[in-house]
Order: sequence, then C-alpha cells, then structure tokens
Amino acid sequence: MTVRTLTCQVETVEDLTPDVFRVVLEGRAEAIAHAPGQYLELELHEETWVPFSIACAETGDGRLELHIQHWPERTHSARLRELLTHRNRLSVRLPSGECTLPAGRSEPLLLIAAGTGFAQLKAIVEAALTENPERDISIWWAVRERRDLYAETQAREWAQAYANVRFHAVVETPEAALEALPGVRWHTGRIDEVLASQLDTLEGVEIYLAGSPGMVYACVDTLAPLGLVESQVHSDVFSYAPRVPFLPLPESDPDQAPLAPGEIASSPEKKS
Repeated sequence: MTVRTLTCQVETVEDLTPDVFRVVLEGRAEAIAHAPGQYLELELHEETWVPFSIACAETGDGRLELHIQHWPERTHSARLRELLTHRNRLSVRLPSGECTLPAGRSEPLLLIAAGTGFAQLKAIVEAALTENPERDISIWWAVRERRDLYAETQAREWAQAYANVRFHAVVETPEAALEALPGVRWHTGRIDEVLASQLDTLEGVEIYLAGSPGMVYACVDTLAPLGLVESQVHSDVFSYAPRVPFLPLPESDPDQAPLAPGEIASSPEKKS
C-alpha cells in the first residue's frame, strides 16, 4: 500500500492503566486502509513523527485504535498526551511495516508480545478470526506486573469464545498466587525462559514477535533449538534493528582450541 498523509479526528482518549492509554482516531475509511500488523506515525512537531502499531484490524468503519505507553518524564510522550487531550485533529502518516498477516493462509499462529506490543498482535488476532474462526492461535503476552495486562479481559474473552485460541499471560515479577480465571494460563518469569520450558516444536507454525529488540532476539535465540526457520518468524524489529547472523551460531566445543593457520587438528585418540 502507498503511504499516505492525512488528518484524523481524535474520537476518544481512554486510560487503560496509569501507564497506558487507548486512542481512537477517525478518518475516511478508504484513506486509512491498512494490513493487520502495520503501524502509523503521528506528527508531534514539524518533521517529527512517532510510530505506533495499529491495534485493530480494518473493518471499514474509518476508525484506528492505538495503545500508547505514557512516560511523563519523556518529552515526546508528554507532548503526545497534550496533543491528544487538547487537539481535535492530528496529522497521520500510514500505513507502514512489513510484519503483516497475509490473507488466505491457515497455518497455526504463535503470537508473542511484551507490553504494548500486544497492540500489533490484537490487530492480527482480529483479522485472523474474522477470516477463519477455526484458525489455531496461541497468544503469549509478557508484562512486568499483573496490572500491566491492560487488555487482559479482551484476551481472555477470545480464549473463552474460541476453543482454538489459547491465552498465556507471562508475569515477570513474582507475585502472590495468581487467581485461576477462565481463558488464561498463568506463567511467571522472563518470556524467553518461559517459552523454553513450555514449547517443544515449531513445525508448521507462523510466529509473530512484538517488543523491544532485546526481547525479540532473546525469543529468537530461545526458539532456535526447536528448529526455527528464519522465514517463519516475523517482527518489525528485523527491519529497524537487523541482526547478523539472524540465528545464533552453534556453540563451539570448549575443549577444541582454535587452530592456527596451517595447523591440522589431531585425532581424538591423540588428545592428551
């Protein structure tokens, strides 16, 4: 899709937690067309644009949803909150991003997000279920504390409404026992470590990762021993923070010292 610049109306600004707020923008339906998983950019100042994942699949109603982390001490965050609260219209540039869900596919989805990375996955889930309500979807959402699961109710409702959808909430900070609730499976710890203990195969699965480069590549390294293939995993991080090599190099034998130029390795039986 061609990137377009347009003006959108600010319809609502709603606090979901003390740190995250939900924004709904309204514009011409044909002008805000986008693929599930793409992002837009909001203009804060002249020549200053800030990207945010579009947190909804396209429905033709002319609305865009954003989930925004608010950091009062950061200039851009404070400026954005001010604009959204006091201005009725904002300049928007969209769509951008290649980490999208193709239409007409049916592979099981493994969706892994940290924090407000859930916004991107929400759009993917909505599009996938609209096209194929029986598609197998596994959602893993990692946060520091339970209160950071700002859309927990939405995720649990998917898992309760669709037998093929599973929602795993990963809380990094140890807390008191998390109450048993329908539609959620609780885990404690870092997302990469939890995945390592819970997953045993990636065969036939399409994987989407949404989070910081550190989080995304930690998950890639965790999934690599399960037979991860680069073509089956998708993330915006791979575009703006590429890593070479993409997959971790095999660990070398600690007993095997590097050879000097021209040196011939001795056979095992001759090692002292």
